[in-house]
Formats: sequence, C-alpha cells, structure tokens
Amino acid sequence: MTEQTMAGRTVLVTGASDGIGAEAARVLAARGAMVHVTGRSLDKLRPVAEAVGTEPLVADFSRLDDVRRLAEQVAERVGTLDVLMNNAGGTFSPSRLTADGHEPNFQVNHVAPFLLTNLLHPKLAAAGRSLVVNTSSIANLMGKVVLDDLDYEHRTAREFPAYGTGKLMNIVFTRGASVRWSGDGIVSVAVHPGPVGSSFGRDSRVVGLLYRTPLKRFATISVPDGAAPLVALAERGADQDLDGRYFSRFTPDGRENKQASDRAIIDGLWERSAALVGLG
Repeated sequence: MTEQTMAGRTVLVTGASDGIGAEAARVLAARGAMVHVTGRSLDKLRPVAEAVGTEPLVADFSRLDDVRRLAEQVAERVGTLDVLMNNAGGTFSPSRLTADGHEPNFQVNHVAPFLLTNLLHPKLAAAGRSLVVNTSSIANLMGKVVLDDLDYEHRTAREFPAYGTGKLMNIVFTRGASVRWSGDGIVSVAVHPGPVGSSFGRDSRVVGLLYRTPLKRFATISVPDGAAPLVALAERGADQDLDGRYFSRFTPDGRENKQASDRAIIDGLWERSAALVGLG
C-alpha cells in the first residue's frame, strides 16, 4: 500500500495532460493528495483527471483569458491550496504569436504562470503554509532577460534562446515570490526535472527532431524519472529551506544564469510582468 505522504493536502498541477505533469498528478493522488489538473487538451486531460478523481480544468496558456478563467474555477473548487505546481510550458516557434499578441515562449513559460500564481495567491496564503513549484530547465543558462524588451519588439526572437529565457524567468520569478511572499507562508522553488522523453517540443519542428525519433532514447530520461523531483518537492511542502532555491533534479543550487540572482532583474521582471497582465 502506498504511503499517504500527501494526505490532507490540495494540489494544482498545470501542464498535466501528459508527460511529467500527468505522472506527478497521479503519484501525488496515490499518496493521498486532492489533485486538480489543468491542460489545454480535454481529450488528453480527461483520463488524467479521472485517474486522480477530479474534473478536468481546460486552459490554453497562450490565451491569458483562459488563465484568468482557470484561476476563477480553481478558487471556486478549493478553500486553500497547499501546492501549486507550475509545470505547463514548452518550446515554440517565435513567429507564431499568441492570441494576446505575445512571443509564445515568453507568454506560455512565464507570463501565464506568473498571472495564475498571482491570482491564486489568496488561496496559497489561506493554507497558512504552501509551496509553489516552478518547472525550469538547464536551458536557463542560454537565456537573457532584457527588461526593456521582454516581448522581443526590438530584437529578433530565436527559438532556443527564447525558450531558455523563459526558463530563466521561472527562476527569477521564484526569487521574486520568495522576496514578496515568504511573510505569507508561501515558499517558492524552481526545479530542472532533467531531459525527459515526453511530448515536450511537440510545437517545435527543431526539438521534435529529437523528441519524436528513436534518438530520444539516448538523450532523455523516462517520464517517471522526470516527475520524481517534482513529487519529492511537493512532499517536502513549505520547507523554508526550499525558498528561492533552484534544484537540478534532486540537487539544490543547480547551474544557473547569473541574472537569476540579480536583484534588479528580479524586481524589474516582476514589476513589468505585473503591469503587462494588469495586476496592481
């Protein structure tokens, strides 16, 4: 019988249609958590929701109105939120702007989870002690945050650097939340789960070359292995030792871009992101 390490805790997992999000959701539910799942594909999300015993919450992070509606639906369902797992993301062709007119790597990987987490702040704070887990990547090392051009209006966006920048922003956001919300009992942590052989990169022709061919067996780890660091962090919960940290799988203080600890970048990204989505 599975040990009920998550009994009594409420969890929301984004990007739960498949891959490590779906796996983490199933494992946490098996360990006793009340798990809510969201993703952009109802067909793929429905069996995951059935497996964890809740109704699917469909939201496309390339549409910020979907994110706002998702926050409202979650707020209606839960009184408190113990763990928010910001796992949705991917790599996208920069030429395909989102419905909101933003560069997609910027919006899906950073702006949408930033907005969702802020909108769910009251539910996280109401838990007394809660945890936000942001799925980042070693790709943060090739990112660069340009505060005066976050949306690539004055420079050319290239897919891999834009993706890496989004993953860097996940760590920067983690640090910003740590600075602003630790007094509310909210602990924030970022994690690189490893090179997972899932449907990551399905929106990218370039990344798909690896992830949709037999080559992925030589360059990736399994989905359960990729989900394991997320599950481990969720089980630790609002451990103050996690606050503001970036993990490379199970190892704290993984290799990170120097911008990730730059207070001007941390504050500047938060302020500009808040203004972009209309948060006070």
